[in-house]
Amino acid sequence: MPVEFSLFDAADSDGMDARILRFLVANSPTLTLETANSPRAAGDAIQQLISDNFGALMQDRTTSYSPTFARRAMADLAFTDLNDNYYVVDVKTHRRNTSFNMPNLTSIRRIIRLYEDDSNFFVILMVRYDVEDTLLKIKSVDFVPIEFLSWSCLTIGALGWGQIQIADANRIVIDKTASRKRWMLDLCDAALEFYPREIAKINDRVEFVSNVRQEWERRNP
Repeated sequence: MPVEFSLFDAADSDGMDARILRFLVANSPTLTLETANSPRAAGDAIQQLISDNFGALMQDRTTSYSPTFARRAMADLAFTDLNDNYYVVDVKTHRRNTSFNMPNLTSIRRIIRLYEDDSNFFVILMVRYDVEDTLLKIKSVDFVPIEFLSWSCLTIGALGWGQIQIADANRIVIDKTASRKRWMLDLCDAALEFYPREIAKINDRVEFVSNVRQEWERRNP
């Protein structure tokens, strides 16, 4: 159904980013000496802090909140806003001095199914941080629906139906004027370029294994 209002209307979206950033800066956890050099440990600490407090932090904008999902679910938390729009949130963390990483977002099939309903939003909550000794220093927060991420910074990985990924977490291009329709059309175009390449790869592998089998058939018992 059409969405009359969402948290990503131009007048409100910056407030969400700022609210989450203020909370994380004021409540950043301290790491142990053993975990200070582990981006995974730091990311887990940030995600847990968000999960434990997001409901209270956004209680004036939500009617329901869930921090519990299966490990392979597309979201880390979810909530419904005051206008019955439903948001599934994927928390991503990025340590700024790391050279390169390609975080997975969601599969092509999952986002297509979720966005059959215009009141559903798949949201990326990206937290960038530094580590000084054992202190987490939160530097910035982006809280945006996936359609605000430009396809110039996205790619598709070969997993299942195709996994939408950020090509380089050090370079994320956000366009808050982007429309869902244009983004979904670009997704379809990207997928229609991706699948034929995968078919060609599979055909090469089929040919290779067929040749190997023929060689083994010719061998003596």
